[in-house]
Amino acid sequence: MKPKVAVLFGFGINCDHETKAVFELVGAHAERIHVNRFVSGDASLEAYDILAVPGGFSFGDHLGSGRLLGNRMRFAMREALMAFVNAGKPIIGICNGFQVLVKTGLLPGPEQGTSPDFIQRGSLTLNDSGRYEDRWVTLEFDPESPCIWTKGMSRIECPVRHGEGKYVMPTVADLDRLNSNHQLTVRYVDPTTPVGSGLSDEPLPYPLSPNGSMRNIAGICDSTGLVFGLMPHPEAIYARWLHPTHTRQDADTHGPSLDGWEGAGLQLFRNAVEYVQQRS
Repeated sequence: MKPKVAVLFGFGINCDHETKAVFELVGAHAERIHVNRFVSGDASLEAYDILAVPGGFSFGDHLGSGRLLGNRMRFAMREALMAFVNAGKPIIGICNGFQVLVKTGLLPGPEQGTSPDFIQRGSLTLNDSGRYEDRWVTLEFDPESPCIWTKGMSRIECPVRHGEGKYVMPTVADLDRLNSNHQLTVRYVDPTTPVGSGLSDEPLPYPLSPNGSMRNIAGICDSTGLVFGLMPHPEAIYARWLHPTHTRQDADTHGPSLDGWEGAGLQLFRNAVEYVQQRS
């Protein structure tokens, strides 16, 4: 079966076409759905297997990146989102979509075994550089994370494109809780470190960490591993030739499990599609 993916668009979201395309490349049927169709009841979230909130500048980032769309989803789609998560269906937020999921309270979410409570526990704020960052970064994944999206992934390079990508939480204890649950799924790392040993709580210098996130956090998941968000754009490295140095790379740069032309980011979307297929 082909999992059905709802890719949100509207109000300044601008990566919806790319997000739709990568899901279809890995065997899903993806459809761009305007947020208002879910709000009005013209479309039902229940009819889909995966929900994707792409990047962009929803509502012009007025009142903060992701704030207005996050509130719209938190209040107008509350019951549908709760049912979606409780049904074991995956959700991803990329860049502005990550900001949205954090501000809805879906990320990082409550303790394990608890339904979404839509309480905001963290935020994404202005980059330490004080400017919009558009650059390539190196990411490493926690191999013990429950995140279904990152299964089997170790390290990739992909771009960031954001002005408010610094992940913060109120206390060290909040971060410790996420870390102990392996919900700090993906972090910025120094590309000179050996693969598998780059994860560190020590702040990386700019621009290795492009925004100054606490503990170099690039993305997190909820306690179920189904809801996942990250600031970098894995859909922007779905093919090897999208990397700025692709002509100087060998096949091993992108990992032995990838086929021919594939870029490292495509596996992330394949993981979710295969997860749905295995459950059906």
